[in-house]
Amino acid sequence: MSTLAHTMMTAARSADSGLAGPGELDRYPYAEQPVTERVGSPVWDGADPELGRVGRRAAGSRGRGLHGQLVQQLGQMIVSGDLGADRPLVPEEIGQRFEVSRTVVRESLRVLEAKGLVSARPNVGTRVRPVSDWNLLDPDIIEWRAFGPQRDDQRRELAELRWTIEPLAARLAAGHGREDVQRRLSDMVEIMGHAMGQGDALTYSRADAEFHSLLIQIAGNRMLEHLSGIVSAALQVSGGPVTGCDRPNDASLSHHGRIVDALAAGDGTGAEVAMRQLLTVHPEVEPVVPAPREH
Repeated sequence: MSTLAHTMMTAARSADSGLAGPGELDRYPYAEQPVTERVGSPVWDGADPELGRVGRRAAGSRGRGLHGQLVQQLGQMIVSGDLGADRPLVPEEIGQRFEVSRTVVRESLRVLEAKGLVSARPNVGTRVRPVSDWNLLDPDIIEWRAFGPQRDDQRRELAELRWTIEPLAARLAAGHGREDVQRRLSDMVEIMGHAMGQGDALTYSRADAEFHSLLIQIAGNRMLEHLSGIVSAALQVSGGPVTGCDRPNDASLSHHGRIVDALAAGDGTGAEVAMRQLLTVHPEVEPVVPAPREH
């Protein structure tokens, strides 16, 4: 079991490669505006001094060194509101504040632009974009919102979205069963049970994330499949409304097992019902998702 858990557990997150295409580096040139025109530039002094030098940060770098750390830092500052909408971001000031090279700054701003957080325009410079322009389905933005001032709204919205996506995916998946996927889903349930018995929360959460990602991927709906990263990101956000996925216990394992059995039997209704029961908020927690209507 330990070998299986080690080889099969991978977090289902998407990540940018962080590599620039030809000519893209010059999209964020230094000296975008003359120094005398830099009105309303970011006041970096309000940031945590321990975060001032991104080289000190090891966590959250996504394995991309200084570039990934700067993306993380700036992204958190934008999402938290420390850098508000339409705020100018001057690359050379960012480089000086965080003690990184111009290449790191340019690449980081390019990634943030792809996420809809900033925009770069000639004669205007780089500015923070309003929330309405953000890619709220981006896993990084989901994480940043979940641990920022909007944490309650983010977790509620994720719970509501999962309630919409996953029961439907479970019903559709019952008509697209494959033996190899069935075995993999069964393996995930087995790993979750073993991890729960060992008190191994990390292995449990990874197996749970892969279970739900697989389920969406075999639903036979490509649009739903593109949402699997959202569910994976939601499962990695702790501290929100407590569902069967957030509180590992025998009942949670039982619901996962029932889903697998229903899929194997081609029982779409049974799979959907089991998923709804798994996602139901525990009675001691304030409900955030409406109960299914009776028809």
